[in-house]
Amino acid sequence: MTALPGWEELPSTEGLAALDRVGEALSSGTPADRVGAKLRKDGVDPDFIAALLTQARLRQAGVAKFGVAARSMLFTQAGLEQATRELVAAHHAARFVRAGSTRVADLGCGIGAESLAFLAAGLDVRAVEIDPFTAQIAEHNLGLIAQAGEASFEVLTGDAVLLGRGDADAVFLDPARRTSGHRDTRRLSSPDDYLPPLDFAFGHGRDVPTGVKLGPGLDRDLLPADAEAQWVSVDGAVVETGVWFGAAATPGVGRSALVFRGGEAHELAAPADSPDVEVRPAGEFLYEPDGAVIRARLIGLLADELGAGMLSDGIAYFTADHAVATPFASGFRVLEELPAKEKELRRALAERGIGRLEIKKRGVDVDPAALRTRLKLRGDASGTLIVTRASGRHVAYLAERLAPLG
Repeated sequence: MTALPGWEELPSTEGLAALDRVGEALSSGTPADRVGAKLRKDGVDPDFIAALLTQARLRQAGVAKFGVAARSMLFTQAGLEQATRELVAAHHAARFVRAGSTRVADLGCGIGAESLAFLAAGLDVRAVEIDPFTAQIAEHNLGLIAQAGEASFEVLTGDAVLLGRGDADAVFLDPARRTSGHRDTRRLSSPDDYLPPLDFAFGHGRDVPTGVKLGPGLDRDLLPADAEAQWVSVDGAVVETGVWFGAAATPGVGRSALVFRGGEAHELAAPADSPDVEVRPAGEFLYEPDGAVIRARLIGLLADELGAGMLSDGIAYFTADHAVATPFASGFRVLEELPAKEKELRRALAERGIGRLEIKKRGVDVDPAALRTRLKLRGDASGTLIVTRASGRHVAYLAERLAPLG
């Protein structure tokens, strides 16, 4: 895949200097159209102008994943979308450090997000990327951190299956889940289309510590029996499934949920899926497990640790008579049960003057946005409406959110 018109100049000394100037102008408040007009007046090639402005925008967006380091990095649209967040990649790197690894093969490194974390952790890196332009970008990004540390790296351009891990004593793979290209990509629907293929990725786990980053919605039937599967969420959004082998896996753990809240990491783990606890009558408090806990099927473990019971069979809410502080679930105080029928529910909300309403639902066929419109809310009060099933019957609870942990 060749670079888009104008983009091939970005990794050069002149291109990076021009990009810095554009970034400074935008940061000072100059509108993008005025920056572009100034460049056109100076005789800069229009394709290069478009590349500079797009790259400056990607750098700004990259701060959410890489912090201030993004202001010096290079990105592609697809590369930024797929790149692992800095704090998550740091946890990946820590697994290899605990495993005693010294050199990691990042097979399919993309723009180098994982390799950056490996270098920062003191691990040498053998990065392989099939797309030549993306490999150039990875070379630039890794060079930023390698200058400040003792770890070394190399970026090889080619097929990860053919080049392999070389002399590395650990392997990390983030198989491409999109069609190739730098923009306008689409997600692949079949694991057979992953690049590199899943059987190649998982196969390394038989020989060396290995980690494979996959999408959070991966078919659980594809998970190897001899690996640790970890679902990761960041501030409530599930971002990946990590599959870990050998010394990179946690001994005795088959399922785990890694939850980041406000930059802090919390982990819930078990040897296997945990069965749900018993259903009990609704208490004063209701809890919705984090998406990583739900996907890891550790709801029962969490409920048991918190002394809670399931609200209904097969629905990811549990209930308790006491408030608990946990990073693994959002908590709600149930104020009262309202009528579940819509006409009566609308009347009850109107009587309470509720004009702002968060609507949450599980186990019922309800479109929250459409329901909110039909409820014709008016008033100055606010609240949370939880529409679900309790002991098999439809219920509607008026509730208030508990303060999050910390």
